[in-house]
Amino acid sequence: MADKNDLRKWNASRMPDLSGRRAVVTGANSGIGLVAAGELARAGAHVVFAVRDPERGRAAAATVTGSTEVRRLDLADLSSVREFAGSWDGPLDLLINNAGVMMIPQQRTRDGFEMQFGTNHLGHFALTNLLLPYVTDRVVTVASGAHRWGDAVIRFDDLNMTAHYDPQRAYAQSKLANLLFTLELQRRLTESGSPVRALAAHPGYAATNLQSHAANPVARVLMRFGNTFLAQDDKAGALPTLYAATQDLPGASYVGPDGLGEMRGAPTLVGRTPAASDPAAARRLWTASEELTNTTFPLVAAPSTTA
Repeated sequence: MADKNDLRKWNASRMPDLSGRRAVVTGANSGIGLVAAGELARAGAHVVFAVRDPERGRAAAATVTGSTEVRRLDLADLSSVREFAGSWDGPLDLLINNAGVMMIPQQRTRDGFEMQFGTNHLGHFALTNLLLPYVTDRVVTVASGAHRWGDAVIRFDDLNMTAHYDPQRAYAQSKLANLLFTLELQRRLTESGSPVRALAAHPGYAATNLQSHAANPVARVLMRFGNTFLAQDDKAGALPTLYAATQDLPGASYVGPDGLGEMRGAPTLVGRTPAASDPAAARRLWTASEELTNTTFPLVAAPSTTA
């Protein structure tokens, strides 16, 4: 495994040859998802653009050099998630749970979930469990430094924030859920004896169109300023995802930029809050997510070798 000094210099040109490998990238039609999909394809992987709007997905895939295809996936609609997974056939080396929405006005998914929790967490939770029998290498889920915001916790008594909706808190909860999901997924993979690894990554402050949908107009103005003068571009923002997807890292690793406040820089292993490291909360969230999505972990525990 590379030492820290070597990690600091890592960029997409150092990715290994991925010829013969298959990858799914959700939300691959723009931002860091498009960059990640493009770099994986350039390295030889066959990349499936899993996108809500196939027309936009085809336009995005046309900008990429390498082997690609486009399939419809709406993470805010569990029937679409099931349709996507049901059509899958053959091995899947890499699943990148990248798509997401950020600080939007209060909305509901087709299944009635708060949109940010439903899209960013529950949609990817269901997708991962349904595809896991095909996954051969790893699952990478894109989280965020927003999991640190304020009193970020999982509101188990009101996951959909029906009592009091706050766009920032809802986003922070969904990103905290991404990290707890990764933690519990890795525990279950290890327990089942699976070689598949679950990892998480965050892009730091990357300039994408994700911030343009914030519910608060003042926040939109501030983020436009930040995108222009403070943020790194989407190519740099995709590096933690690509590092987590291709390098030899332990399961449950979390990758982000190495700069001040993890806002920008080269990919490195980063820490997370105690709330994002709580195994009891991770198990409780998993159980709740199974009930909400009607999906379960598909692998069985490995038999004990002890007498």
